[in-house]
Amino acid sequence: ACEKGEQWKQAVGLLVLMLGATLIPNVISYSAAISACEKCEKWQQALSILIMMQKASLLPNVISYSAATSACGKSRQWQHALEVQAMMRETESVLDVIGYNAAISAVGKGVQWQLAL
Repeated sequence: ACEKGEQWKQAVGLLVLMLGATLIPNVISYSAAISACEKCEKWQQALSILIMMQKASLLPNVISYSAATSACGKSRQWQHALEVQAMMRETESVLDVIGYNAAISAVGKGVQWQLAL
């Protein structure tokens, strides 16, 4: 719901509340917060949550990586978008069409179209 209303602060706040209440957020919880940040072009927060997720010993899924990649792309942070893609490959996760499109869009918005080829 926070993602749809572009209320990234509330989404991140709910994630923090879960952690403070000794509830254990899962991949879906983290991915939802990353997606909310992506919708509002909050790439730094999206990457922070992705790193928090890994520190919590949770393996991000394709949705997590794609949303983080898209957040970077929307903010013209194509280098960071490609770093997210590299992180994904290190975990041997399989990228889907949405993830590839997010990466292509990121480098395209950064006027780095040659890297998209």
